[in-house]
Amino acid sequence: MTDAATTHDRIAKLVADNPVLLFMKGTPLFPQCGFSSRAIAMLDRLGVEYETVDVLQDMDVRQGIKEFSDWPTIPQLYVKGEFVGGSDIMMEMWEAGELHTLVAGIPARAE
Repeated sequence: MTDAATTHDRIAKLVADNPVLLFMKGTPLFPQCGFSSRAIAMLDRLGVEYETVDVLQDMDVRQGIKEFSDWPTIPQLYVKGEFVGGSDIMMEMWEAGELHTLVAGIPARAE
């Protein structure tokens, strides 16, 4: 199995195993770009459980996620196994109330 296939399988498992997953630069407490920071702020306001992957910690994942989604930028949000988009799409969906609908039924984050 090639490294690319292994990375793809690893990403696919992460997406499948986490109802809300954000591939981002940095961590929720210390986002390393404005777009990742904005994405985290929206997820926090939604109040649902979510997981993150810091792409700065793994260059294979950083490149692999772009190929996995066929989307060139990070952050990337996945909800219920489906690619949603980056922070601009998240913001459009937020403003239209669609992001709230998309995460309906996902458990609330423990405080």
